[in-house]
Amino acid sequence: MPSLAPRSPARSSRPRRWTGALAAVGLVALGACTPTITVEVAPDATDPLCASIVLALPEKLGGAERLRTTSQATAAWGVQSSAITLRCGVEPPGPTTEACQAIEDASGTSVDWLVVEDEDEGSWTFTTYGRVPAVEVTVPDGVATAPVVDLNRSVSLAPQSRHCY
Repeated sequence: MPSLAPRSPARSSRPRRWTGALAAVGLVALGACTPTITVEVAPDATDPLCASIVLALPEKLGGAERLRTTSQATAAWGVQSSAITLRCGVEPPGPTTEACQAIEDASGTSVDWLVVEDEDEGSWTFTTYGRVPAVEVTVPDGVATAPVVDLNRSVSLAPQSRHCY
């Protein structure tokens, strides 16, 4: 006659333990597949508005997927070798002779951007003008700059105190 005593808890918990271990291994393996981009942290990255800006950033930029980054208040899109990068909390630019453009997105959100070409690397750097915290976006050589306009809604969370013109 079979015993009516309950099974040993150690015996019934083994499958759960293995399931949990396999799930953890699976998560680590998936995380290893996502490239991580090294982006230098900006001096004022701890500004609470930077957290709001980064949380509001799009998952795709110009069709490029968002990548993981190594630093607080940063983001990247594209492929590891030629990613568009964003840093929030950079030094706000003062008066300058650099090209400054008010760029408006389809929803009417306008952001003033300083636009500087790095002739040595062929990259472009866009820095918000008149907003604190300031945001810097670097677009590498060979990557379209047009998607920068898609950052306006997020970047506009920082209040504007000055304009290009």
